Amino acid sequence: MPRTRRALTLVEILVVVGIIALLTSLMLPGVTAVREGSRSGECAGRLRQLAVAAQSYATASREVFPAAILFELRSGGVRTVAWDFVQGAAGEIEPGPLWSFTDHPYDVQQCPSFLGASTFGGDPVTGFNYNTTFIGAEGSWPITDPDGRVRSGWESARKGLSMNQQRRPSETALFGDGGWQSGANKFMRAPSATVEMNLGIVYGGAQAYRHQGCTNVAWLDGHVRGVCTQCKGVHASDALLTSPMGWPDNGFLTNDDRAYDPR
Repeated sequence: MPRTRRALTLVEILVVVGIIALLTSLMLPGVTAVREGSRSGECAGRLRQLAVAAQSYATASREVFPAAILFELRSGGVRTVAWDFVQGAAGEIEPGPLWSFTDHPYDVQQCPSFLGASTFGGDPVTGFNYNTTFIGAEGSWPITDPDGRVRSGWESARKGLSMNQQRRPSETALFGDGGWQSGANKFMRAPSATVEMNLGIVYGGAQAYRHQGCTNVAWLDGHVRGVCTQCKGVHASDALLTSPMGWPDNGFLTNDDRAYDPR
């Protein structure tokens, strides 16, 4: 007599579905962690390339690192020269000063774990920031001196520290994962505000701890390592931490300037 195959009951089907759902929920965090670990590694590699490019630029430019941002007066208006991209007076995007020192500059300047839009003009990629407080020069808007001469670009900039002023390169941040309340930033600020004299600007220039609670940093000597402790900064207040910083997703590397000032 042929044997009949017993069908699964509804209860058994529900048990199987429940077990599969449980196993899936247990596996997802591991898969997510592996995927983010891969992106973090790629991010570190790109930051390392940026550090090498900046050092190469400085070697070719009398030991002066690229400016963080300059404003140059041209016949058609003001040209904005940032460390990563140049924006013409009409908003057109041009290669920045580091492009000639990297093999694939467009990809290198994009953080693989940040897929949001840039909050600076028409920049096509974003996610990394550059030590603007102590390393990169920061220009002011074109100004007219007492003699009536217009000064712009490097002439009206606060200069960064040159290579011969750097005493602690392995402990000084050069590039990193940038973050503030509205997304990514590209100008890294030290928390003391003794240079910028503007806490709003300083707290908008923090690091993004987007790699499973850590942030990647390329240090001045070229090595890359992560930092997993967010610091609020010496001038922290509830208002500043909320806006513009966006704590605790973003924060400083140290409460004082020791991770930013190479002297």
